[in-house]
Amino acid sequence: MIKTISSREVYRNPWTRVREDVIERANGKRGIYGVIDKDPACIVVPLDKTAEGEFVYLVEQFRYTVGGRFLEFPQGGWEQAEVDPEELARGELKEETGLTAERMTYLTMLQIAYGVMNQKHYLFLAEGLVLGEADPDIEENDLQLHRVSVAEFEEMLLDGTIVDNCTAAAWGIYRLWRERQG
Repeated sequence: MIKTISSREVYRNPWTRVREDVIERANGKRGIYGVIDKDPACIVVPLDKTAEGEFVYLVEQFRYTVGGRFLEFPQGGWEQAEVDPEELARGELKEETGLTAERMTYLTMLQIAYGVMNQKHYLFLAEGLVLGEADPDIEENDLQLHRVSVAEFEEMLLDGTIVDNCTAAAWGIYRLWRERQG
């Protein structure tokens, strides 16, 4: 077990808080942990089942931290500590893609990068999709929506086109959930 000796916030903005904790390990040795605290977020698997097959919607956007454009499932948060997970998921889906869902199924809650960050990530499956107008926030003004077949999406996961670990984890959880539905 690790005991916190002291904690101090070293940085804050509307999206992120960073703290430095002095800790004591079970063996008595002290150390420092840098921790990023973020409010809850969600990720949505937008699944479109048609007579032509199964498709997913992805958003493509520039990710500043890694300096490139990437494909991923719609995801994000509202910079609020207390949120209704389904309301958040429906809101993020509409905001980023313009999609509304007839059915939202809660699949699980994951932690994003818990080696350095404290952030819950609620996972939902969205079905019965209707496309409308997106309403991206200022950081998302460059979003592009893509609809791809499930086969193409899975190939993108395997060939390194999609590198977002949250998208990969969400798909894995969805596939396990679907298998168990019978």
